[in-house]
Amino acid sequence: MTKIAIIDYQMGNLRSVQKGFEKVGHAATITDRPADVSTADKIVLPGVGAFGDAIAELRRRDLVGPIRDAIAAGKPFLGICLGLQLLFDVGHEGGEFEGLGILRGKVVRFDLPHEFKVPHMGWNQGRFLRPAPLLTGIADGTFFYFVHSYYGVPEDPSVVAIQTDYGHPFCAAVWRDNLFATQFHPEKSQAEGLKILRNFAEL
Repeated sequence: MTKIAIIDYQMGNLRSVQKGFEKVGHAATITDRPADVSTADKIVLPGVGAFGDAIAELRRRDLVGPIRDAIAAGKPFLGICLGLQLLFDVGHEGGEFEGLGILRGKVVRFDLPHEFKVPHMGWNQGRFLRPAPLLTGIADGTFFYFVHSYYGVPEDPSVVAIQTDYGHPFCAAVWRDNLFATQFHPEKSQAEGLKILRNFAEL
């Protein structure tokens, strides 16, 4: 049986992600043990909160190495919200913090006219730029659920799989080989979001 590990570093509601997988018929284990991440077949890095606190928790729990190793080994990896942002070189939230460095680029705060509220919260439309495997069966233009004040800016625009507009276009999902990550929350995006979790579990 496929082992899906949801990484627990005390950031966000991990149970909602686990329940999302359960709804589509797949078990996933919440764990903070490096050995569980190393032996899992697929890795999920969710999270809500501050970039600096999150990367510090990952380091404190000795999870950075297993995450990098799993991605380098070609294991399917899904980052969600903060789990996408942590993949970049650096985050600018309350200072400047070094990220996982798996994707070249930075994480910045929305700088928008006053009519746009920050955090960006609610349903917004995704424009599909590349046919990522996790988007199979999902229509271009689907609405997904977002809650965030920061977003990733990849140095290589070709890794962007979904773009969303909030004041200006921004990266809503990345895809490179076995790595896929969303700024939105699939587990909160109703039936279409759950399709992403199913597609990931069935890779």
